[in-house]
Amino acid sequence: MKMLLGIDVGTTNCKAAVFDEMGKCLKIASRATKTHYREDGQAFYNPDEIWEIVSSNIKDAIEDYKQSISVIGITSMAETGLLIDKKSMLPKTEMIPWFDKRAMEETEFILKSSDPIDRFSKSGLRPSFKYGLPKLLWLKKQDSNITRDAVWLSASDFIAFKLTGEFGTDYSLGARTYGFRIDEKIWDVPWLNTFGLDDTLFPAAHLAGTPIGEVNNQECIDFGLSKGTPVAVSGHDHVCAALAVGAVNPDTILDSMGTAETLVGSFKERRLGEKEFKSGLSYGCHVVKDRYFWMGGNPSSGGSVEWMRSQLSDTQLSYDEMLRLLAETTEGPTGILYFPYLSGSGAPNPNPYAKAAFIGLEKNHGRKDIIKSMLEGTAYQMKLVQKSAEEIAGKEITKVVAVGGGTKNKYWMQIKADVSGCTYSIPDISESTLLGAAMAAGIGSGIYRDELEAIEKISNQFLSEIRPNEVNHSAYQAVYERDYLLMEELLRTYYKKQQS
Repeated sequence: MKMLLGIDVGTTNCKAAVFDEMGKCLKIASRATKTHYREDGQAFYNPDEIWEIVSSNIKDAIEDYKQSISVIGITSMAETGLLIDKKSMLPKTEMIPWFDKRAMEETEFILKSSDPIDRFSKSGLRPSFKYGLPKLLWLKKQDSNITRDAVWLSASDFIAFKLTGEFGTDYSLGARTYGFRIDEKIWDVPWLNTFGLDDTLFPAAHLAGTPIGEVNNQECIDFGLSKGTPVAVSGHDHVCAALAVGAVNPDTILDSMGTAETLVGSFKERRLGEKEFKSGLSYGCHVVKDRYFWMGGNPSSGGSVEWMRSQLSDTQLSYDEMLRLLAETTEGPTGILYFPYLSGSGAPNPNPYAKAAFIGLEKNHGRKDIIKSMLEGTAYQMKLVQKSAEEIAGKEITKVVAVGGGTKNKYWMQIKADVSGCTYSIPDISESTLLGAAMAAGIGSGIYRDELEAIEKISNQFLSEIRPNEVNHSAYQAVYERDYLLMEELLRTYYKKQQS
């Protein structure tokens, strides 16, 4: 039985886990991701700290499986990245998180530099501060020579580099720079050149799971990884999770619930046009061959929960206490509308300037009502994504597979089912993103023939199904159509005016 190591560099935690070929998690290690903040609000990661966290996780995870790992797959938060000096092989910059907004001005500049639909047809994206290109332009503004003899690496690419000494990425992460053509799977050299950037600033891109090198890090060899073990960049974290639960066909949609929450679907590669552009969704290369994914989400879903836990207690409201409060609420809508824009709004109406809001609070509302309304608001926001995706697919979405920490909250899951009208299935997989990273690497190294064999071997079992309560669904649908859509448009218009 071959062992696969999955590594995930996440916003909240970094993890490593050993799986067997059947997808069974044999050992997992996790440590908090250390995020630093400056007085001006800029967020950053220290690359050396991130590597220390990841390498410690690897050491712990493989403790009982030394020299037994056949392949390593790495996934991560998609747009986070840094520059590495090609000569010294040391970081030239800090690691800039996907959610850091320092490159807002550069994003506006990029927006004015091309036809949005033309760029979208090539990249699958609209300009955003999250992507690598505006981050690079911001860095160049601080130091015009910063990109000389440098390479831009995503968080996954960086860990692969530390393990192998080689530079490489995959299509799904390369596309999140806004400098990659998903239609041709190449770096868009003419586009990059318009900003004074060369394609040599970016690593070679491959299909997710393709080995980019072999373990050559002496520290890791000393604590049990075999020298020469294949290492692969497995791709975008949400898309890896989709692979793990078998959501690689149009009929199955993934709801990945983390700090950010994202709906992910797939379809066969085709030219993207105005219809896809108007959907407000983003698109990219799937970790599965010859497929694209569509994606839309809320950057502050689980983030809203964590924010609320801090606000409603002198220390931090425990999850058990939160569940106890939710148990005391009545079924159906609270009458409070929460708009979860703590980090701006996501698809289908992205606006980084949007702010969160509660509307409809009364003096008889208590903590339990505010907590429930927050869960309702995140569900309404995902329904916006759902409806947009249905227009693209040309059919109704009725079934969703959900993964992530939020699935442990049964009240949240029932609210999501009631608001969306969909049946939510929760797979018997504790770490879908890690498993997806390991699976992609297993496919890329030949342990599995293809994604179908990998999915068949792992054959996910579902822990539970949450079906919508039809009475509650009707009530939520009325609130969504009568109130939520109206207020969402008013807020969107307001913040658009504020922006101008």
